Amino acid sequence: MSDLDLAPVRRALISVSDKSGLVERGRQLADAGVEILSTGGTLRSLKEAGIPARDVSEVTEFPEMMDGRLKTLHPRVHGGLLARRDNGDDRAAMGAHGIPHIDLLYVNLYPFEETVEKGGAYADCVENIDIGGPAMIRAAAKNHAWVNVCVDGADVDRVLADMAEHDGHSRLDLRKSLAAKAYARTAAYDAAISNWFSDTLEDPAPEYRAFGGALTQALRYGENPHQNAAFYRSAENRAGIATGRQVQGKALSYNNLADADAAFELAGEFASDDGAAVVIVKHANPCGVAVHDTLSSAYEKAFAADPISAFGGIVAMNRTLDAVTAGELVKIFTEVVIAPDADEDALAVLSAKSNLRVLLTGGMPDPKQGGWLTKTVAGGLLVQERDIGMIAPSELKVVTKRAPTDAELTDLMFGWKVVKHVKSNAIVYARNGSTAGIGMGQTSRLEAARLAVRKAEATAAENGWDEPRTKGSVCASDAFFPFADGLHAAVDAGATAIIQPGGSIRDEEVIAAADEAGVAMVFTGMRHFRH
Repeated sequence: MSDLDLAPVRRALISVSDKSGLVERGRQLADAGVEILSTGGTLRSLKEAGIPARDVSEVTEFPEMMDGRLKTLHPRVHGGLLARRDNGDDRAAMGAHGIPHIDLLYVNLYPFEETVEKGGAYADCVENIDIGGPAMIRAAAKNHAWVNVCVDGADVDRVLADMAEHDGHSRLDLRKSLAAKAYARTAAYDAAISNWFSDTLEDPAPEYRAFGGALTQALRYGENPHQNAAFYRSAENRAGIATGRQVQGKALSYNNLADADAAFELAGEFASDDGAAVVIVKHANPCGVAVHDTLSSAYEKAFAADPISAFGGIVAMNRTLDAVTAGELVKIFTEVVIAPDADEDALAVLSAKSNLRVLLTGGMPDPKQGGWLTKTVAGGLLVQERDIGMIAPSELKVVTKRAPTDAELTDLMFGWKVVKHVKSNAIVYARNGSTAGIGMGQTSRLEAARLAVRKAEATAAENGWDEPRTKGSVCASDAFFPFADGLHAAVDAGATAIIQPGGSIRDEEVIAAADEAGVAMVFTGMRHFRH
């Protein structure tokens, strides 16, 4: 290791919003002989703990003002961060203007993301946009050849460990690593701010769009073992896998997280007050969904809807998990259970399956809450609003001679919620509050209808039923029937009522086929493609 790789740490500037661990780290720096400069509340906390620290205003000879908006935006601060220690002109400028070198910057930013997440007023959000912090972080990161930039306490710990090992110096590799993290932090911070502004302006397509997040966990691999992967949390305040607390089980994989998200978002379509809902997902598609009086009975119905696919699946629910339901869950191999909460008895039951991953989210996703979804394509990002389209029974248009019965209407609304979360082309048969057959991801709607029937027939055989549950079911289609053949397949399967968006040039032909078969059909006027 050459001398150029090592840089001494003799002076630090500390200005933090989150002061957890501040005193302990400040004391360690002081004990290591580091002079500390600080500001405002950070300075007070250090001095109250008996840690020697100088006010930045003593260095700048300029007072803090404007309610703290102006304190570190000064040449003596930024010069101390940006000066190249091996550059004669820089050293001369520092000497001529009384600029002290700053070797370590410890700044965590104003809690803008947290303020937005808590629903802060517009003025409060604006006031929590940090200006001086990002400016100093970027300056220190640029000059990482000499300066250690720390955006959280863990970064300071890394520098202290390096100093202890290298006689008060830090390594260049560490400073590079800290700089990379620092730029990512300010990028994520600015992304949160710019997206908040776009949302407040109701601008769906701003000229520039930025996305950022904080690492939640590095994953063993992605969809396949040869792919690297990691999970990042965005600034969005939405109950789900990002808010999940894993209480037991092996580490979550990329596929676990993707499937758990798909399952929980579908479970969120069903309000807890309207019934207990259980969703079983495999490969991001639901294979069994049911609503009933209790979680255990809903799970029983959802499992029975496709017991073959349920093996090794993801189970999501919209209520607190109880011991009775947990007892049913552990009877087969399940990858992940995700719920808003679980009682102690349920957790005790689940603990018998030590590898079973259990996520408790603290709440349910709101199906009416907007947000943005992204998908990468070669050279860019596709961005769209979350599908929050919902239809009330009163908004349905009855297009056939026969209107659906009350029981059919209930199942039609259930099927419509489910088909929204099935990969297109999608067909869902539903009966008595549970799925009876699901056809997903097909290149034709007719084949989706046929696939759902084949799966229903296999399920009937597996359960020992006399006939598939598509007999007497209703059918939901995520998009219109382009031809009457798809409707004929649903009728042949035993469906008595159909829900679909409508809008095909052959709607009249499809309606006539429904009338001839004596089935009821309603149009939603809304499509739910999911690619």
